[in-house]
This record gives sequence, C-alpha cells and structure tokens, in this order.
Amino acid sequence: MKHVYLQALGCRLNEAELETWSRDFLQQGFNLTEDVAQADLVVVNTCAVTQESARKSRNLIRRAQRHNPHAKLVISGCYATLSPDQAADELGVDLVVPNQDKERLVNMTRQIVDWPVMPQGGMEPDAIPLLMRGRQRAFIKVQDGCRYRCTYCVVTLARGNERSRPIDEVVAEIQSLERQGVHEVVLAGVHLGGYGTDLGLTLSDLIESVLRNTSIPRIRLGSVEPWDLPTDFWCLFANSRLMPHLHLPIQSGSDSVLKRMSRRCKTAEFAELVHQARQQIKDFIVTTDIIVGFPGETATEWRETLDYVEQIRFAHVHIFSYSARVGTKAASLPSPVERSVKRERSQQLHALVAQHKAEILRQFVGKQYEVLVENQDDLGQWVGYTPHFLRVAMHSPHDLQNQLVKVRLEQLDSGGNTLLGRLESVDQRVTKSNLDH
Repeated sequence: MKHVYLQALGCRLNEAELETWSRDFLQQGFNLTEDVAQADLVVVNTCAVTQESARKSRNLIRRAQRHNPHAKLVISGCYATLSPDQAADELGVDLVVPNQDKERLVNMTRQIVDWPVMPQGGMEPDAIPLLMRGRQRAFIKVQDGCRYRCTYCVVTLARGNERSRPIDEVVAEIQSLERQGVHEVVLAGVHLGGYGTDLGLTLSDLIESVLRNTSIPRIRLGSVEPWDLPTDFWCLFANSRLMPHLHLPIQSGSDSVLKRMSRRCKTAEFAELVHQARQQIKDFIVTTDIIVGFPGETATEWRETLDYVEQIRFAHVHIFSYSARVGTKAASLPSPVERSVKRERSQQLHALVAQHKAEILRQFVGKQYEVLVENQDDLGQWVGYTPHFLRVAMHSPHDLQNQLVKVRLEQLDSGGNTLLGRLESVDQRVTKSNLDH
C-alpha cells in the first residue's frame, strides 16, 4: 500500500482542502503518513499571501525533496497557481494543480503515478483522517473566491470568482464528521461573508441550517470581512454551539490607509460592530489582522493605528509587514515604507497587543469553561481551547485528547499567552469509550 504525506501552509481554507484530500486518498486505497521520509507521494498545499509565505512554500517543497528525493511531489494552492512555471521547472515537482482544479487533485495524481492501488482496499467513506493526523478541529470549506479587490491582495487573483457549496452538502459533511468523533468544526472560505451570493443565500442561512440540522458541540467561523455581516448576525450567537469568538480583519486603524487599501469598512463602523458584539454576547472575543507599512503610511497614520488598537483592545492580532505582490494595485503605489521602519512599527504593535492579550486573559481567571483538549505540550500538560479560543493548559494523569472537559481557570502563565487550569469534570457524552460505539 502506498503512503501519502500531506502538508498545508497558510490559511484555514488550505487546511480544509487538505482534510478533503486526506479522505479522498484513504477511500482510494492509500495510507496516510506523518513522516515525509516514509511517503511515496508528497502533496503540499502552498500559500502566497505575502512574499514570506511564497518563500516558505518554496522552502517547504525543497525540504520535502531533501528528506525524500524518491517520492512523487504534487503541489497546489496559491503559490502553485500564481507561479506554476517556477514550481514545475525550478523546483522540479511532478504535478502542479492550480486552485481551480483542486477538487480533481486526487484523481489527477492517480493518473501521473500510475500505481496499482485498489479502491476496494480503501477505507469506508466515514473513516476520519483528521483524528488519524492528530487533529481535533475540522475545517469545512464552504466557499471559495472573492469578488472584491483590496489593492494589496493577491489571493483574489489566485482563487478566482466566488463559488459556494450547497448547504445540504456542508451539513452532510458535518454530520459525517460528528459520527466519526469530531466535536468542533470551522466554516472556512476566502470570502466567508459572501457565502451564498451565487446561490441566493446568506451566511446566516448557512449557519442557521448547520445549527438546526447537526448536533456537533462546537461551530466556529473563519475570518469574516466586517462589511459582510447580516443585520441579524449577532443574534445567531444566542445558540451556545456557535462559539463566542470572531476574527474580523481591519488591516489598519487609519481611515486614509484603509481608503488606499480599497477596504469597505471605516474604523468607526468597525468599532460599532465590535461594540454590538460585546454588548449582545457574553465574554465575546475579537481578533484581527493588521498590515504594517502599507505604501505611503505616514507616522501620523501609524499613530492612528496604534491609538485604534488601544481603543478596541483585540485579544490577538495577526501582524503582517506589507510586501508587494505582483499583479496587485498596491504594488505600484508610491512612497514605499522602509524595511527598518516596518520592523520598528511591527515591534511596537506586537508589544501593545501582547499587553492587551494578557489583560484580557486575566479577566477569565477564576471562571470555569468547557475546553476541547487537543494534545499534550512539552511539559506533559494537556492543551486545549475554551469556546472563546483561549489557550488552556492543565495536568491530568488520564488521556484527555479529543475530549470536552470542564476546567477552572486559575492563573495566567509567565508568557502571558496561556491560561493554566484545573480539571473539574469530563463530558461523558464524548469520552473515548463512547466514541468507540
């Protein structure tokens, strides 16, 4: 039996696609392996959102070749789509699958490898590669592509027009995952808030249907653009199965910078959305993205961003130093920001966000929450996440992996990133003995 090694770089959507390929390869009679050296086939889902992401994608491909030069190598994703010739010629991969052909990747791979793998030797459709790969949170691809054109974004070029999956198909996938022992899913897409525009539906329609037709304990949403939220959106969180955390990318705290980015939400509008969420949903957590050093960003505009972050107080910020991407409008904008300035501003923002994160986490000390345990860390502690996506570590002599447990949060660790807790109880609905049945 042939072994396949799968790896994704970048966004949640890439991870969701990897999980789909995992299931397809298993059903075709392949085995999965977590050791690249044992693989007969290596599949890498690449990223190109920044120059650094593209560089990491190339390095990941080269590393796989060094560790296993005899394996067949297949790549897909945004880097593969935007730079197919470089990937095929310079990196010497066996097959480049552009984003628009991702659904056919497994069959396309079978054609080039020509291995005598018998489909009847594959696993049943409900076999779960997610847990086999040591993952507990399943990413569900519900949408692809984006109709907007933010001036810095290369992903819209790589992903193409918006395409939504039918609700029934999404619900059926979640029901299947639940039967297999998965307790948490993340609805993911390039432009998640645009779900259903091609089907005459909305994101709220999808969420309501998932809540109504599944009983999986935890449902999360991927990144949602702030201008896409339906008017009734926050009411959906009255259902406790929809987790009280949302990643709303703002990208800058300066309206003049947002205008150059062609973003469709001003800072005051974003602040009002956050206020509504925190008013209506207990302990609601908001995280965001911010691009540092966008072309023409002045010291005054940067100070506006720092002041805005101080005002909103995000629990976490993904901080990106701007990098020009060929084919985007921003790549031709004047007044690029010096690398040293971008580095200094990034350090300022990291320090401010770390302070806010620690202060927010301390507000949860003394409270009890349900935690989905994912794995053990190097200290032997079990690590998982609260409904608010706050990282928690605890000690227990029992195997808690993939279990929902009640945890009393006792203190913040010295690094200010993890809450330390005491195990109170285990949800008997989802113990491993129950899952076996």
